[in-house]
Amino acid sequence: MAKIGLFFGTQTGNTEALAEAIQDALGGAGAVEVMDISQAEPEDFAPYDCLIIGCPTWNVGELQSDWEGFYDELDKINFSGKKVAYFGAGDQVGYADNFQDAMGILEAKISQLGGKTLGQWPTTGYDFNESKAVRNGQFVGLALDEDNQPELTAERIQKWTSQLKSAFGL
Repeated sequence: MAKIGLFFGTQTGNTEALAEAIQDALGGAGAVEVMDISQAEPEDFAPYDCLIIGCPTWNVGELQSDWEGFYDELDKINFSGKKVAYFGAGDQVGYADNFQDAMGILEAKISQLGGKTLGQWPTTGYDFNESKAVRNGQFVGLALDEDNQPELTAERIQKWTSQLKSAFGL
């Protein structure tokens, strides 16, 4: 079974809780190693062929502070041949003009560095105006809204991780 590296940043703890739920849905610690990006180094990405990147959108369309601090470090990582899935936490009501922007910012950079994006997610069921995370009519990864749709989170994680199991060859 392929070991997956899940790297997340969190401000309030929501994204960490989501990362743990995703880890559980994919088979637990034996299948997915979860790391807080604030504790990570560029070389920590090397052992994994499959990655999951989790970041909340903070303030008005910005990266969470730990990801902001790590952003330039991404240039030191060889993403060529790596399968990369993304998830984000955001508020589609309060920040409808930049819902999930952080997920889109990270996906754009990692794709430029050779990462292959997997795990796109439909935009149906959301109510927002704009997002840097939408490409070809879909989110680049799983969009979660704990502020306005927490009752949908568990089901969305189950559906998304089922898709990832196939894409990651689990």
